[in-house]
Amino acid sequence: MSTNDGTQPQVLGGEPTKSSTYLRDTATSAIQSFTPINKIHQHICAFHFYSHDMTRQVEAHHYCGHVNEEMRQCLIYDSPEKKARLIGLEYIISENLYLTLPDEEKILWHSHLYEVKSGLLVLPKVPSPIHCKDMEQVCKTYGKVFHFWQVDKGHSLPFGIPQLMMALTRDGQVYDHLVQSCAERLGVDIEKERKSREYMTGPDHGIHPLANGGGKGLETRLREVELKHDALPPSSTRASV
Repeated sequence: MSTNDGTQPQVLGGEPTKSSTYLRDTATSAIQSFTPINKIHQHICAFHFYSHDMTRQVEAHHYCGHVNEEMRQCLIYDSPEKKARLIGLEYIISENLYLTLPDEEKILWHSHLYEVKSGLLVLPKVPSPIHCKDMEQVCKTYGKVFHFWQVDKGHSLPFGIPQLMMALTRDGQVYDHLVQSCAERLGVDIEKERKSREYMTGPDHGIHPLANGGGKGLETRLREVELKHDALPPSSTRASV
């Protein structure tokens, strides 16, 4: 699969996994508890773009679990395959929770209404009645996403700082070739999904004007600041060099 700029992805760095590592993983998995991960209950596929550059769009496979009725947390991979790369995470919250956020926080979150009603956000292989029931809820929510691995640039490792991502909000924004490729691999009919969701509605108070970056691009940057080190608690031990 090529990247958005037409280049081929780099091969992932590192040696192939050894048999001894598989054996060790098998042993630890039989002993340890994976309670947080075991709460993951669904696979959602969507498309994200970098909040400062809509031309950089990526396929994002979310593996989500409910924290409670008003919040989900999702691990994001670049594919649903065995060797998929963990590229980011997303928090999904209800409209009620979103409205409690301070204004400077609201701009970091995106709405899901268009993603759902357009058919671009799907639960692969899930029967339609269950699918639609969940989408009725998701289309009223807001999400906050950071990607750590810029796979669209063909990076072999997660270079750079985490990048804020946004979601599509209207027709004509997404690259057709990304949608077509994804739909074919997942066996999804996007137009059929769109038609089945025409009745769905968004947040009760409408999409908040500060959501989706307030309609502006937001670039995540790292800046150098003075390191605070003179107010360590009394119990702290200073290291001498």
